[in-house]
Amino acid sequence: MTLDDFQEFCLSFNGVSKDFPFDDETTLAFQVMDKIFAITNIDTYEGINLKCDPIKAAMLRDLYEEVQPGQHMDKKNWNTIIPEGKLDDELIEEWIKDSYNLVVEDLSRKKQKKLEKMEEDD
Repeated sequence: MTLDDFQEFCLSFNGVSKDFPFDDETTLAFQVMDKIFAITNIDTYEGINLKCDPIKAAMLRDLYEEVQPGQHMDKKNWNTIIPEGKLDDELIEEWIKDSYNLVVEDLSRKKQKKLEKMEEDD
Protein backbone atom coordinates (compact mmCIF):
# COMPACT_ATOMS: atom_id res chain seq x y z
CA MET A 1 0.00 0.00 0.00
CA THR A 2 1.45 3.33 -1.04
CA LEU A 3 1.29 6.47 1.09
CA ASP A 4 -1.19 8.00 -1.36
CA ASP A 5 -3.40 4.90 -1.23
CA PHE A 6 -3.26 4.94 2.58
CA GLN A 7 -4.27 8.60 2.76
CA GLU A 8 -7.05 8.21 0.22
CA PHE A 9 -8.50 5.19 2.03
CA CYS A 10 -8.40 6.87 5.46
CA LEU A 11 -10.12 9.97 4.10
CA SER A 12 -12.89 7.86 2.55
CA PHE A 13 -14.54 7.33 5.96
CA ASN A 14 -17.24 9.59 7.34
CA GLY A 15 -16.09 12.53 9.45
CA VAL A 16 -12.36 11.99 8.95
CA SER A 17 -9.79 14.76 9.00
CA LYS A 18 -6.03 14.70 8.80
CA ASP A 19 -3.63 16.69 10.90
CA PHE A 20 -0.06 16.95 12.16
CA PRO A 21 -0.88 17.00 15.89
CA PHE A 22 2.61 16.41 17.28
CA ASP A 23 4.28 19.74 16.46
CA ASP A 24 6.08 18.41 13.44
CA GLU A 25 5.28 18.14 9.76
CA THR A 26 6.11 14.45 9.43
CA THR A 27 3.73 12.59 11.74
CA LEU A 28 0.39 12.52 9.97
CA ALA A 29 -2.66 11.47 11.96
CA PHE A 30 -6.13 10.63 10.70
CA GLN A 31 -8.92 11.44 13.12
CA VAL A 32 -12.62 10.93 13.45
CA MET A 33 -14.31 13.48 15.70
CA ASP A 34 -10.85 14.52 16.98
CA LYS A 35 -9.86 10.96 17.97
CA ILE A 36 -6.89 9.38 16.18
CA PHE A 37 -7.36 6.06 14.42
CA ALA A 38 -4.31 5.97 12.10
CA ILE A 39 -0.83 7.51 12.17
CA THR A 40 2.19 7.40 9.89
CA ASN A 41 5.42 9.25 9.24
CA ILE A 42 5.06 10.79 5.79
CA ASP A 43 8.82 11.18 5.30
CA THR A 44 9.69 7.52 5.82
CA TYR A 45 6.32 5.72 5.57
CA GLU A 46 7.89 2.71 7.26
CA GLY A 47 4.88 1.92 9.44
CA ILE A 48 1.21 2.64 9.99
CA ASN A 49 -0.06 2.74 13.57
CA LEU A 50 -3.61 1.43 13.91
CA LYS A 51 -5.83 0.88 16.90
CA CYS A 52 -6.77 -2.77 17.40
CA ASP A 53 -8.69 -4.99 19.80
CA PRO A 54 -6.06 -6.28 22.28
CA ILE A 55 -6.75 -9.98 21.63
CA LYS A 56 -6.78 -9.52 17.86
CA ALA A 57 -3.64 -7.35 18.08
CA ALA A 58 -1.68 -10.16 19.72
CA MET A 59 -3.02 -12.71 17.25
CA LEU A 60 -2.05 -10.57 14.23
CA ARG A 61 1.47 -10.11 15.60
CA ASP A 62 1.82 -13.89 15.81
CA LEU A 63 0.48 -14.42 12.27
CA TYR A 64 2.29 -11.66 10.34
CA GLU A 65 5.88 -10.48 10.69
CA GLU A 66 4.75 -7.12 9.22
CA VAL A 67 2.54 -6.53 12.27
CA GLN A 68 4.39 -5.34 15.36
CA PRO A 69 3.47 -3.72 18.68
CA GLY A 70 2.53 -0.07 18.17
CA GLN A 71 5.60 2.15 18.01
CA HIS A 72 5.34 5.11 20.40
CA MET A 73 1.81 3.98 21.33
CA ASP A 74 0.03 1.80 23.89
CA LYS A 75 1.27 -1.59 22.75
CA LYS A 76 -1.81 -3.37 24.07
CA ASN A 77 -4.24 -1.43 21.87
CA TRP A 78 -2.11 -0.38 18.89
CA ASN A 79 -0.22 -2.23 16.15
CA THR A 80 2.34 -0.94 13.70
CA ILE A 81 1.84 -2.34 10.21
CA ILE A 82 4.76 -2.40 7.78
CA PRO A 83 3.04 -1.31 4.54
CA GLU A 84 5.78 -2.23 2.08
CA GLY A 85 5.75 -5.97 2.43
CA LYS A 86 3.87 -9.12 1.71
CA LEU A 87 0.51 -7.95 3.03
CA ASP A 88 -2.34 -7.42 0.57
CA ASP A 89 -3.76 -3.89 0.44
CA GLU A 90 -7.21 -5.35 1.15
CA LEU A 91 -5.95 -6.77 4.45
CA ILE A 92 -4.42 -3.44 5.49
CA GLU A 93 -7.66 -1.70 4.48
CA GLU A 94 -9.62 -4.11 6.68
CA TRP A 95 -7.40 -3.23 9.65
CA ILE A 96 -7.75 0.51 8.96
CA LYS A 97 -11.53 0.08 8.90
CA ASP A 98 -11.38 -1.89 12.16
CA SER A 99 -9.33 0.90 13.74
CA TYR A 100 -11.81 3.54 12.57
CA ASN A 101 -14.75 1.51 13.90
CA LEU A 102 -13.09 0.97 17.30
CA VAL A 103 -12.59 4.71 17.68
CA VAL A 104 -16.17 5.46 16.61
CA GLU A 105 -17.49 2.90 19.13
CA ASP A 106 -15.58 4.70 21.90
CA LEU A 107 -17.02 8.12 21.03
CA SER A 108 -19.67 9.61 23.26
CA ARG A 109 -23.23 8.97 22.11
CA LYS A 110 -23.53 12.69 21.31
CA LYS A 111 -20.51 12.55 18.97
CA GLN A 112 -21.77 9.32 17.40
CA LYS A 113 -25.09 10.99 16.62
CA LYS A 114 -23.29 13.99 15.13
CA LEU A 115 -21.24 11.62 12.97
CA GLU A 116 -24.39 9.79 11.85
CA LYS A 117 -25.99 13.12 10.92
CA MET A 118 -22.92 14.05 8.87
CA GLU A 119 -23.28 10.77 6.96
CA GLU A 120 -26.98 11.40 6.31
CA ASP A 121 -26.21 14.88 4.98
CA ASP A 122 -23.68 13.54 2.44
